[in-house]
Amino acid sequence: MYTFSSKLKTFSFILMAVGILGIGYGFLNAPKNIEDVETLLKKEASEHGGGHGEAAAANHEESAEATHHEEKPEVVHHEEAKDAHVEVAVNADSVIAHKDSVVAKEEVANEVKTEEAHESTVAEANVAKHEIKDQKHEEVSHEHDPKAHAEHVLHQLQNKPWSALYVACIFFLLLSMGVLAFYAIQHVAQAGWSPVLFRVMQGITAYLPVGSLIFFVILILCGLHFNHIFVWLGEGVTDPKSEHYDAIIAGKSGYLNFPFWIARAAVFLGGWNLYRYITRKNCLAQDEANDDLNYKKNFKQTAGFLVFFIVSESIMSWDWIMSFDPHWFSTLFGWYVFASFFVSGITTIALVTIYLKSKGYLEFVNTSHIHDLAKFMFGISIFWTYLWFSQFMLIWYANIPEEVTYFITRIQLYNLPFFGAVVMNFVFPVLILVNTDFKRLNWVIVMAGIVILLGHYVDFFNMIMPGTVGDRWFIGVSEIASILFFLGLFIFVVFTALSKSPLLAKRNPFIEESKHFHY
Repeated sequence: MYTFSSKLKTFSFILMAVGILGIGYGFLNAPKNIEDVETLLKKEASEHGGGHGEAAAANHEESAEATHHEEKPEVVHHEEAKDAHVEVAVNADSVIAHKDSVVAKEEVANEVKTEEAHESTVAEANVAKHEIKDQKHEEVSHEHDPKAHAEHVLHQLQNKPWSALYVACIFFLLLSMGVLAFYAIQHVAQAGWSPVLFRVMQGITAYLPVGSLIFFVILILCGLHFNHIFVWLGEGVTDPKSEHYDAIIAGKSGYLNFPFWIARAAVFLGGWNLYRYITRKNCLAQDEANDDLNYKKNFKQTAGFLVFFIVSESIMSWDWIMSFDPHWFSTLFGWYVFASFFVSGITTIALVTIYLKSKGYLEFVNTSHIHDLAKFMFGISIFWTYLWFSQFMLIWYANIPEEVTYFITRIQLYNLPFFGAVVMNFVFPVLILVNTDFKRLNWVIVMAGIVILLGHYVDFFNMIMPGTVGDRWFIGVSEIASILFFLGLFIFVVFTALSKSPLLAKRNPFIEESKHFHY
């Protein structure tokens, strides 16, 4: 039996306490009203006023110069046309003079009248063009509403602590869900190498009920308008008479509405937790049984759960992440999110296993088991990168405005975390774990695992923050405190669960094969 050490328990409490203080500070430090935001915007404008003024002047000069160059070719054209007409008139006059001087004079008069009419038409067109430009400039000036801009920034800054809390909460929730999915796959595949790790997986999934409860409360608070992180939950967005009306969101209101949305969340979270409870109960009962009946029950239930999981996971990714950008969608998104939390879950299994092994537990876990976990970390990292590139390349190459704006926002406003996630989740793991010998070195796996977990937190950050805080993002107190709180809670719940039952599933039919797993 594992004993939860007092040092680790104290460490988890410290993390939670620091996290709660930081989260509270983030909420208290957020602007309370539009006057606070206007003061902030004025301060920003004064700090960058010179630079903006010079840029505006430069843009004005460039615009004036461009207008000058646009009009100049027209003048040249008229001069050339006039010269051409005069030359034609002179030639015509010299030719016709030998025949009929009266006809020549009439034709010259007609040419002059034609030229005057042409010049008059061009002048009227130029006047109309300048009137249109002035009208557009006036419309843009009226559209710029400082109050509306200040209100938008207020919502973004108030969303920041909520978004930080949301990102950390869903990351640890789905991390434990990734472990549950990995456990289910191992079970239904009747894998012979992994049963010695089953209790580690079950211990990690013990966080799922706690994480689900906190996450569900946050979703309810979103629906009760405690925040504005989901745009489609805003007031009036589906009402044609409202100034906040959004036709695209209104078209999706049959699916994106709070009652249906929260009901789906309840079904998904309830289904996942029910399977987690039943499979652990059957696994513990199997240790005391004289036959394999409980194992067979688990096998059938796991096969059904995987069908439910793959459907619910895709819908979950649309509901809880993709709907932050309700004007955008991707058919690859469900798989992309799955790859992110799946590799995070496998990495967590490896880190917890190495920790327990270093404390003298898990005597039957050897370097071959660690090596297999590292291979999954390596392989799923490549799978995540494949999905990342497939989604990005197809949308970017097609260059359809309503699709590519998703990536333009992230490249322009989130350049460092956007491309940094690729380095942390692909380049670093591949370079470190591509070597077979490195997959058997605990310190290498721990180093790679920490980078992978941080990288996929950044990945969730990239998926959520642009739709909630826009360009008002930075990794600050709220983000770090939220990570610390949920990390402390995760450590406390997981290691408490590990101390409740033996670390070896002794009556599993494949346990002997797993004990002697070597290659």
